Amino acid sequence: MVYTGYMDRQTAGCREIEHTADWELHVWAPDLATLLEQAARGMYELSHTHLADGPRVERIFDLPFTDRESLLVDFLSELLFYAEDENLAFDEYRLDFDGSSLKVQISGSLIDYQAKEIKAVTYHRMAVRETERGLDVNIVFDV
Repeated sequence: MVYTGYMDRQTAGCREIEHTADWELHVWAPDLATLLEQAARGMYELSHTHLADGPRVERIFDLPFTDRESLLVDFLSELLFYAEDENLAFDEYRLDFDGSSLKVQISGSLIDYQAKEIKAVTYHRMAVRETERGLDVNIVFDV
């Protein structure tokens, strides 16, 4: 499974990696904001999350920036919290860095269908790497 959104597959995207017990996702993008967005989209694809037709909802929050791996885990964990607590998923992202934190403005709707719930985002083998095309990372999800 590869999700590239509106971007060229060579520029940004993600694909599932075979994993024995959990789910693993390889994500690549030209910059950190796009990497976070692609990771979110890939996470929703892995769990087969579909948004309901109906009213759009928006959430705004800030996340402290200590390192790229922690920011990635915190961002995806926040999305999982909204899915668990409010039955929400998101498909529009505005991510802005101000130096010490990430300003997040996301838009989505209620979850119409989700094949399997993701319990947590892990730090297992996580390392955001710089490559010729930008950044890439493998993310392991506990299911």
